[in-house]
Amino acid sequence: MKRWMRLGLAAALAFGAGASVAQPIQLAPAQPATAREADGASVDAIVAALYDVISGPAGVPRNWNRMRALFAPDAKLMGIAARPEGGFGLRAMTVEDYISRNMSAFNTSGFYEREISRTTDAFGQLAHVFSTYELLRSPNDARPFMRGINSIQLAHDGKRWWIANLVWRAEDGGLALPERYLQGRQQPQGR
Repeated sequence: MKRWMRLGLAAALAFGAGASVAQPIQLAPAQPATAREADGASVDAIVAALYDVISGPAGVPRNWNRMRALFAPDAKLMGIAARPEGGFGLRAMTVEDYISRNMSAFNTSGFYEREISRTTDAFGQLAHVFSTYELLRSPNDARPFMRGINSIQLAHDGKRWWIANLVWRAEDGGLALPERYLQGRQQPQGR
């Protein structure tokens, strides 16, 4: 027992010592992508830019450089989906993976992702947005073909907001959106 405690203490000290000299994580990409300066000005602005940049009619190219500029380096986009053999899986992608996987679909089908409700919590330079979305083929569609929730983690580097990670889960026959996530925008908590 004492041996495990000594090992645990040594590991904690080593980790703590390394953490004290660690360099801060740089949120800005080494090579900035083309972005609209206003996109990172606020949590509202960057979430609106995220929805805007992927939405559009079939065959109209998306501004992928703008999308790249919304995400911190090494950010992940992850979808939760049912596995054919049962259970659920998490498909992780980089921004580049997302672009390459969706480019052909956006060329053949209209895709409009629209936020219909939001819950935001914030503390200093950290924010978490639970954004309820609906997907449409045309902005005039009477009903969405899919709905779900985007869990968006954001960080502020002192100059602007960045999307650190994005995880989503679509509604399905076994999981309906709770009413509390369909009630409009809720004011940020914390900070």
